[in-house]
Amino acid sequence: MAPIGKRLVVDPITRIEGHLRIEVELDDAGRITDAFSSGTAFRGIELILKDRDPRDLGLFAQRICGVCTYHHYERSTEAVERAYGIKLPPNARRVRNLLLLSQFLQDHLLHFYQLHSLDWWDVTGVLEADPVRAARLSRRYTERPYHGEDDLARARERIAKLVASGQLGPFARGFWGHPRYRFAPEQNLIMAAHYLENLKIQRLAAQMTAILGSKNPHPQSLVVGGVTVANDALRANRLGEYGALLDKVAAFVEQAYLPDIVMLGEVYKGEALAGRGCGPGNYMVFGFVPLDEGFWEEARYYIAPGYILAENPERVLTVDPEKIGEEVSRSWYSYTGDDGQRLHPFKGETRPRYTGFSAGGTIDPAAKYSWIKTPRYDGHAMEVGPLARLLVAYHQGHERMRAVVEGYLRRLGVPLSFFESAVGRTAARALETRLVVEVAREQLAELTRAVAAGDERFFSGYTPKDGEGVSLREVPRGALSHWVRIENGRVANFQAVVPSTWNAAPRGHDGSLGAYETSLRGEVIADPERPLEILRIIHSFDPCMSCAVHLIQPGGAVLGPFRVEA
Repeated sequence: MAPIGKRLVVDPITRIEGHLRIEVELDDAGRITDAFSSGTAFRGIELILKDRDPRDLGLFAQRICGVCTYHHYERSTEAVERAYGIKLPPNARRVRNLLLLSQFLQDHLLHFYQLHSLDWWDVTGVLEADPVRAARLSRRYTERPYHGEDDLARARERIAKLVASGQLGPFARGFWGHPRYRFAPEQNLIMAAHYLENLKIQRLAAQMTAILGSKNPHPQSLVVGGVTVANDALRANRLGEYGALLDKVAAFVEQAYLPDIVMLGEVYKGEALAGRGCGPGNYMVFGFVPLDEGFWEEARYYIAPGYILAENPERVLTVDPEKIGEEVSRSWYSYTGDDGQRLHPFKGETRPRYTGFSAGGTIDPAAKYSWIKTPRYDGHAMEVGPLARLLVAYHQGHERMRAVVEGYLRRLGVPLSFFESAVGRTAARALETRLVVEVAREQLAELTRAVAAGDERFFSGYTPKDGEGVSLREVPRGALSHWVRIENGRVANFQAVVPSTWNAAPRGHDGSLGAYETSLRGEVIADPERPLEILRIIHSFDPCMSCAVHLIQPGGAVLGPFRVEA
């Protein structure tokens, strides 16, 4: 990162998946007057998938990302199923939902503790903490703290050893001692202990995925028409293992994650109530956890699809996929026609046209500056993700979401507007995790009852055919859609519009800003050499950029020798 005149460049943004550059313009008071989001790695997965057998699409498309692997796998597989007209057996849907939910648990926990929590707690304050006082303080946030006095003392000792060794590992090169940190030493110790513990807990969630996904990352148990893990799903011990791991993860969620979010909200409520980190105010949801085998517009969901516009934030409107379009006026691509036109994904084009930055090495807002396209819904920039799901579900009257949200608001004594901030976006992800645990238990119980009753159907037969298919669902970071057109039995066109495309998009041809760029405007940077505020806001979205960069050597040259030991 480096200040350039009144332009501050942070490149790369760390503690994310992929490659992201953020530039902001500052006034004399350090206030951000403009912001630019640039994805700096080209993926090209759409080109790699062209002309392939559609039935192989999921196995390739899940390589879009090294974190969200299952979600791209499922979306691509379901897009082909839609094109073929296949409806899944109920048990196949339940298995897919259990895979989806285990990925949510791992993703949310890993994001908060390992990627985002260091924006809120100061590791240097841990050494000043008293484990006895920290244990007493933790009981203020929950009746059953995950860690007691001895556990907290051991965590403090581990951090002290890291400091003494001079090898700080993940805690190196942080903005420690920054004036924006507000936790007391004992609160820092509680967070540090949970950070260390989650290194184990998120691994348990990954094991849950492996039980029904064959492995993790990059599961391989989905096929067009159903799933291939009937033998595991039919065995009581395998389902029992999933349930036992779920209980362990749930205990950490209830006794550590949720109390930590209460503590975070209590300490940083001033920032939330000031709306710091608020995005465009437009929120969209594609449908969270399908509860039957219907196609997108037919299915029932745990959280139904819908969108909200800032002009009427309590009214949830119906999502129409035909109103989704992407433009490339500020993206390093070109369209056959005008780059400012919005192409529906079925007609989408992926034609790289890299022009670089301006002569001064910074972003020119009138030129192309990102490998991310600019999606719009009916012309509106949308925010997607846990905050969108929380607000859409709340205003839909979702009973469980309302209960969780209102309990949290009462605890802090704040209004619903608290959530439209970086703090609130972070809290929304945690509150959702409680619901994820509940629905995972319900889906596991349904699968267990169906299997016990003798239902062994996990696959639907089909006849391949040409056509168009789309899958739109919620994944941890928000609304994900895969679009495929099949001609002569091969993939003629494939487009993925991912959550971070919606949130991290550069501005449109009309000057409208995406969620990242909007959320940074108005923020005051206390120290331009240590822009903690930028990291807090951007990390609150849980960025997942172009996570798999595929390199090709057309001449067939050897790039490097590798030896794998058996």
